[in-house]
Amino acid sequence: MTSDKGLLIVLSGPSGVGKGTVRKAIFDDPDTTFKYSISMTTRRQRDGEVDGVDYFFKTKEEFESLIEQDKFIEYAEYVGNYYGTPIDYVVETMENGHDVFLEIEVEGAKQVREKFPEALFIFLAPPNLAQLEERLIGRGTDSMEVIKHRITEAKRELKLMNLYDYVVINEDVQQAKGRVQCIVEASHMRRARVESKLRKLLLEVNN
Repeated sequence: MTSDKGLLIVLSGPSGVGKGTVRKAIFDDPDTTFKYSISMTTRRQRDGEVDGVDYFFKTKEEFESLIEQDKFIEYAEYVGNYYGTPIDYVVETMENGHDVFLEIEVEGAKQVREKFPEALFIFLAPPNLAQLEERLIGRGTDSMEVIKHRITEAKRELKLMNLYDYVVINEDVQQAKGRVQCIVEASHMRRARVESKLRKLLLEVNN
């Protein structure tokens, strides 16, 4: 038995840690019931990415117009590009009883924590920085200058783990996927989520 309102699940971590890969593994699972909240970004669309599936790709001008309209739960500028989470879809989906899954950057997660402190925050960490650098180089999408900047950012972001409820080390994608799923399942059984519903049942019995 769970609360009627859905959970807001935030998966975050340094660039190159495998957030997108773990998220894809979760959503490839036929038993997954989460609703994925697609982020919006101004960064270049990579080969194989689909607009409206991986991200909503916008120009800087379009993004800044939406900022002025207060249309984001969170947004951040990272390595020269904006990333943000559109607010309307997330709130409506949670109110309809569905869990909403966000895969976002660390700076964005800090803003979500301020607006939705009841959300479930999971930090995806690399086994070590050397492996993180290998993943970034292996992607083949960034120059070495950008990769060095991302490693510097990763070191700073690792110090922000205290802002999260759980930490999952991404040594193996399927293992990380399973751990995220277990964390969500356990979070649905937190006393704070089920207590109000149980109290309503007690009132019905007494009546």
